[in-house]
Amino acid sequence: MSETKTAGRARSLDPVKLAMRLWLFGLVVVLTIACAVLAVALHPGFLWPLILLAPLTLLGIWDLVQRRHALLRNYPLLAHVRWLFEDLRPYLRQYIVESDLEGRPIHRDARSLIYERAKDAPGVQPFGTELDAYSAEYEWITHSIAPLPKAKEPFRVSVGGPQCGRPYSASVLNVSAMSFGSLGARAVEAMNLGAKMGGFYQDTGEGGISPYHRRHGGDLVWELGSGYFGCRTADGGFDPDKFAERAADDRVKMVEIKLSQGAKPGHGGVLPGPKVTPEIAATRDVPVWTECVSPAGHSAFSTPLELLDFAARLRELAGGKPVGIKLCIGHPWEFLSVCKAMVKSGTLLDFVVVDGAEGGTGAAPQELSDHVGAPLREGLIFVHNALVGSGLREHVRVAASGKIVNGFGMAANLALGADWCNAARAFMFATGCVMSLRCHTGGCPTGVTTHDAALQRAIVVPEKAKRVADYHRHTVSALAELVAAARLDSPAALEPKHIYHRVSPVEVKTMDQIYEFLQPGQLLHEPGATSFAAHWQAATAESFSPAA
Repeated sequence: MSETKTAGRARSLDPVKLAMRLWLFGLVVVLTIACAVLAVALHPGFLWPLILLAPLTLLGIWDLVQRRHALLRNYPLLAHVRWLFEDLRPYLRQYIVESDLEGRPIHRDARSLIYERAKDAPGVQPFGTELDAYSAEYEWITHSIAPLPKAKEPFRVSVGGPQCGRPYSASVLNVSAMSFGSLGARAVEAMNLGAKMGGFYQDTGEGGISPYHRRHGGDLVWELGSGYFGCRTADGGFDPDKFAERAADDRVKMVEIKLSQGAKPGHGGVLPGPKVTPEIAATRDVPVWTECVSPAGHSAFSTPLELLDFAARLRELAGGKPVGIKLCIGHPWEFLSVCKAMVKSGTLLDFVVVDGAEGGTGAAPQELSDHVGAPLREGLIFVHNALVGSGLREHVRVAASGKIVNGFGMAANLALGADWCNAARAFMFATGCVMSLRCHTGGCPTGVTTHDAALQRAIVVPEKAKRVADYHRHTVSALAELVAAARLDSPAALEPKHIYHRVSPVEVKTMDQIYEFLQPGQLLHEPGATSFAAHWQAATAESFSPAA
């Protein structure tokens, strides 16, 4: 009985609560009627508030009768205010609420440093560090009381193993993979011209080589994803003739086979048909206005040995240019199987780009961004160890990509096994990005990640290109200062022992005390003495699946 009465009360309509829910709409209606009466009876000047209030009344009526949004049916007009603040939340946090060391994915201090360097400003810091040197996670690089003079020439890395006929001298900092499509045309142009001015390369991303990548003559790394954009057959397979023709371009310096991406590893992609404009279609070699699918996996190979055969074939078709792979580490035995395949076949990759799970993307499922793939540091150390333990490290270069913004971030990655670093979001900031978090909407307010011509107008290519080049120059110079302070003559001399990490307020460790680092050939001769033993045993050159 009591339950029935309670249920009845729950179903009854409380007029007070209803009035509270409808107060804003009711106020607008009352004011609209009042203005209409006054306008007719007293003074035509009351037409102006009527013109403003009448649309709100109509909107409120629509909110009451529409069926799509429950909140609007109960709170007409008022719910729009709630959504307005929801839309403004990133901006309110970024400009009003956040402290200098807050903000995700890139905090304000890091963004400010990039902006200052891009504007050719000193980028110096007054009054000491804002970091808590006694908190866990604090890191520093050791220095010498007799530092060396700072290097006068920018650091470069020769990429290309013994099977490469045309090695490439790469900068220690380059533009990471960003496709034309995820970036607008002017942003691609600005980064390419900046790369030309600064002597570093621009990775095309898997969307292919667009006219904007070629316009200013900057060095390119052609990223070849599972869609084989720019060199594909009608059914989406790999076309060797198209590849050879486009890889012959002198601006293409290296070729990178994308196996996975840190921000969304194991995930393909779909570009809806309405977004496949004639420019996009021509760049990707797909039909205009037709859905463009990038599969999760490659069709040109299915085993580690086949992957190496494909890499060797690309190297031959590209006239001997370096060929490597990019991946985010997932199943450990899979990369170890690639190492075993190199040992077994004698066919070598020229480089490996390690993408960290903290890397950025224009759009990705949240679960993949947040919880799939190894972070850069663990992935980098694993790849370095796998190559060292397999006796391959001297022939295969390693690059690190994932949330790199300053010289110390570069130094730490180089100490842990990288030969050079790639950055994406840092160069986006240098081009004008303000981290509005609207990359996936086509409404980027600064024109970086949109194809809206009106919004792209914000990017003046020569000006932004200079900022891209200046950010690169200052950041590489900061790395040179750290290397000199450590009394080293090259970033290649950095080792794990040079980077200290605070474990607790009263305990610090060097990176070689925290992580395991293998000896050359150790996996070949005594894998059981390492933590890699089980994964090494599971790895096989003939399959990406673990051995039984």
